[in-house]
Amino acid sequence: MKTRLIRQTLAAATAAACLWAAGPAAAQEPLKIGFVYVSPVGEAGWSWQQDLGRKYMEQQLGDKIKTQYVEDVPEGADAERVIRDLAQQGNKLIFTTSFGYMNPTIKVAKQFPDVKFVHSTGYKTAPNVATTNARFYQARYVAGILAGRKTRTGVVGYVGAYPIPEVLQGINAFTRGLRSVKPDATVRVIMVNSWFDPGKERDA
Repeated sequence: MKTRLIRQTLAAATAAACLWAAGPAAAQEPLKIGFVYVSPVGEAGWSWQQDLGRKYMEQQLGDKIKTQYVEDVPEGADAERVIRDLAQQGNKLIFTTSFGYMNPTIKVAKQFPDVKFVHSTGYKTAPNVATTNARFYQARYVAGILAGRKTRTGVVGYVGAYPIPEVLQGINAFTRGLRSVKPDATVRVIMVNSWFDPGKERDA
């Protein structure tokens, strides 16, 4: 149920962005859409959910669109190169799906004013750059309640990616949920400074 809802939400957002990108005078040829993923698509996780949305969008919009994606793209200079390459390949709508893609997206968007960009979880916009986000804190709050019901010591561990607003928001929501059922509980946080590093995550 949750996966289907996320997939449909992503597809709806993508479809809306397609209309934004296409504009009233769009040609009859398919709208080319590119996606940039921060980790391998795999079978679980953030990039996998993003790709489910891409596939669902293809099912719904059929030959009106043509999509491509690049996975496992590090944030920083490499992201800028990939985003620029997608624009040069004729993609008129590009989804950049990680917080660290924010500045590269803004930089490339200035160079391609006729291309529309949608950046996930960032806060910078431009005439051709929009942002999206999700209410992650809601699920984090519920997870905190569950942790509060299960803990025997009142000390709960939390593994975070980076100390940035969206991650801190999740930790705060988790802590509020935890303390709603166990007021004296504490949360110990370890940051792994990566969006995808199974080894570091296991160690943490």
